[in-house]
Amino acid sequence: MHREGFMSMINRPRFILFAVIFFCCLGAGLVRAAETPAAGDKDLLDAYKRIEAKLAKSSFGIPLYLESSEGSKTIRVDTYSVVGHPFAGMRDVLLSPANWCDIASLHLNVKACTCKNLNGNRQLTLYHGRKFYQAQEDAYPVIYHYRVNALDSGHLGVSLAADQGPLSVKDLRLNLEAIPLDDNRTFIHLSCSCSYGFFTELALKSYFATLGRNKVGFSVVGTDSKGNPEYVGSLQGAIERTAVRYYLAVLSYMDSLRFPEEQRFEQRISRWYDLTSQFPKQLFEMKKESYLEMKRQEHKNN
Repeated sequence: MHREGFMSMINRPRFILFAVIFFCCLGAGLVRAAETPAAGDKDLLDAYKRIEAKLAKSSFGIPLYLESSEGSKTIRVDTYSVVGHPFAGMRDVLLSPANWCDIASLHLNVKACTCKNLNGNRQLTLYHGRKFYQAQEDAYPVIYHYRVNALDSGHLGVSLAADQGPLSVKDLRLNLEAIPLDDNRTFIHLSCSCSYGFFTELALKSYFATLGRNKVGFSVVGTDSKGNPEYVGSLQGAIERTAVRYYLAVLSYMDSLRFPEEQRFEQRISRWYDLTSQFPKQLFEMKKESYLEMKRQEHKNN
């Protein structure tokens, strides 16, 4: 990238931050999708048994558990959750790329999403932008390849992957796996990770030293002088926020299916906002009516 182009981008820190975080969140595993097999259903069941007690006593107030770690220019976030929806219904929903467009579009920064089938390869184009209404042509498009990594009567694995993102982010993916726990409950593992280079690191340091200095994630890293929890910040906290937002987007989509089809969009966007508002310290960005109106305008363009 030319220096002039980079300096132009770094002067827009909010967009840079979102672009990096969003693309990193679609980067679970730091190799290409075809090279990373999904974990088996036994491995996922073992994970459930390992954290079952933690899910029951989750600080989220819902059966959701989060793990994250940071290495040398790499960050990984894993969320595990139990949802009150039958596995068969979730499998049918998550096997549709078009449904993933509706799920992703709940995010504040996704302005539009299209999907198509090219010679058997299913692709989603997500248009990324700022936290206000933008037309599709004014947003940043990135093509993701949708793949099914595991599919049988008791195990589902899907991923979204892009070869390249902005700045020096690459090999981008979101992985989701699910298994049934009983007739009415499903265990989900959603993983996000990120690798980044020099330009990304420089842009993020600039943002988190200024506009993003008060933004935090969910992992507790200590306590303050009053005994209150202190949460992880920087890019690790940002990817934790994004991972939780996407888990809540999947849950919102599933919850909306009990309504007639013509009501589902409104139910979906309202449900997503209400779920995220339970975590104001981490996830609040705008008032509900502003979010709903923005999504209604964007929906008209799809």
